[in-house]
Amino acid sequence: MRIALGVSYAGQGYHGWQSQPGGNTVQDRLEAALARFATEPISTVCAGRTDAGVHGLMQVVHFDTPLQRPPFSWVRGTNTFLPPDIAVQWAHPVPPGFHARASALGRRYAYVLLQSPVRPSVEAGRVGWVFRALDGQAMREAARHLIGEHDFSSFRAAGCQARTPVKTVRRIDILQRGAAQAAVHGLVPCYWRFEFEADAFLHHMIRNIMGCLVAVGQGLKPPDWMGEVLQARSRDAAAPTFAPDGLYFLGPQYDPAWGLPDRTAAYDWLP
Repeated sequence: MRIALGVSYAGQGYHGWQSQPGGNTVQDRLEAALARFATEPISTVCAGRTDAGVHGLMQVVHFDTPLQRPPFSWVRGTNTFLPPDIAVQWAHPVPPGFHARASALGRRYAYVLLQSPVRPSVEAGRVGWVFRALDGQAMREAARHLIGEHDFSSFRAAGCQARTPVKTVRRIDILQRGAAQAAVHGLVPCYWRFEFEADAFLHHMIRNIMGCLVAVGQGLKPPDWMGEVLQARSRDAAAPTFAPDGLYFLGPQYDPAWGLPDRTAAYDWLP
């Protein structure tokens, strides 16, 4: 039978999702836990690979197995053998035609950014950080240049393996959250939450977009510069890649006919 799992993880302790010879990836840890529970090797396919330091709130994977187990047994049994910063959130049997990656209609990410004169402490590794004030309206104007189907070569990592740089960005939402009443050293501490939705993303695409949005938000570039970067179709035209710390894979989007959850409780703790 084919089983789909929803998996959450804190990425700062791992070398990304995809299995590597050293074994310190989320996929390596998940497959090792599944093998211990199932007492046989299990190979997984994921909806979207994440980089080192990037977190997942609802990574979706599928695997095939001859074992017959109630769905929640896969959750509790696998979690028994996982480290504390990785957890299976749900398990569902799916038809053989379901594929965690190929069946996805879209993918969603969030980037959480701390604006503060003081670096992160309890959120270290889980938020990005800027120590200058950001202009939300300017960033929203810049983001509008990216909506729709475009060639995103300017935001593509050199090692990207995608077959085409053309992707369709459906939504970019930029919200300011938790602004304090009093300024500290002339800056109002707060969180910014950037949400991205597209059919698919290129390697480092969101982190490269974030570098450009922050440059616009800090007044280093005008909003229309984002359109110029996009049209250049050259990585050299864009800002440096932003830190992975605040990037969260919110999960893929599937046809409701598959009957899979659209979100987990892990969503609700983010600013």
